[in-house]
Amino acid sequence: PSDDDSEEFELPLLPPAAAARRSPMDIEAGAAAGSDSVPVSPWLIAKIIFLIASWYTLSTCLTLYNKEMLGKRMWKFPAPFLMNTVHFTMQAVASRVIVWFQQRGMEAERNPMSWKDYFLRVVPTALATALDINLTNISFVFITVTFATMCKSGAPIFILLFAFLFRLEKPSFNILGIMLIVSVGVLLTGLKNPFTLMSYVTPVMAITTAIISIAMDPWHEVRASHFFDSPAHILRSILLMLLGGALAFFMVLTEYVLVSVTSAVTVTIAGIVKEAVTILVAVLFFNDPFTWLKGFGLATIIFGVSLFNLYKEKCNKTNYKKSH
Repeated sequence: PSDDDSEEFELPLLPPAAAARRSPMDIEAGAAAGSDSVPVSPWLIAKIIFLIASWYTLSTCLTLYNKEMLGKRMWKFPAPFLMNTVHFTMQAVASRVIVWFQQRGMEAERNPMSWKDYFLRVVPTALATALDINLTNISFVFITVTFATMCKSGAPIFILLFAFLFRLEKPSFNILGIMLIVSVGVLLTGLKNPFTLMSYVTPVMAITTAIISIAMDPWHEVRASHFFDSPAHILRSILLMLLGGALAFFMVLTEYVLVSVTSAVTVTIAGIVKEAVTILVAVLFFNDPFTWLKGFGLATIIFGVSLFNLYKEKCNKTNYKKSH
């Protein structure tokens, strides 16, 4: 055997024989993999609307959950990194179990991934995601939901640039202009099977966050806090952390499925509106200040999203006519 063979290990990828039986949750098998030249059916529109509504609901609930748990004026959970560790661990276990059930009965030749590929591709993604989520959650201790949402307004620009870089979307002045309008609005206001992907990255995220938790969480305060000062309170805290893990798992799952039936840029645009919804909920739920400038920002977001939808519809019709 060659030296390369000793560096390989088995990952639960779908075997070649199963490639023809791709799940609708495989990103390459979704509507986005089809082509923009196919007319959009009412069923697909209804499915996308349902997925977006579910994504918005889960994301908003998770944001409110994190703010309630970690905010200084809220419950002030003493170990935020421990909470995130539980969330990531729950996602890792759930995704691994689902992958195992999906692959039962497949006499599978598994597709090996070398340790080199694992550390160069999976680990950096997991570390970046863990850092992103941990820093976002920690920010809720010090700042409002509205301000945190504003700070994330630059993310869609980078997502769009990477979508162009990897040729997931075709760049054009129209899309760039629309994205600029949407990003300004937010500033004013504030793949494969997803289970397989999650089963790769979440264990690394859980381990990384656990190490951070051991090093940085104030463990001397944890035992004395009202979250862990009695068996009943410990059980309540565990259930609360599992609730957050479930919200996070289903939110990420919904987002992956949404990408599989639309496109990266479409989900980015939907994500911008999601942030606007989060701001409105924060204003109503936490009494965050809402000025005329923020209202103008929300209107700008809606305007940008409308332009994008009109542009995509025009492209769909043009491509469909060319193909026929």
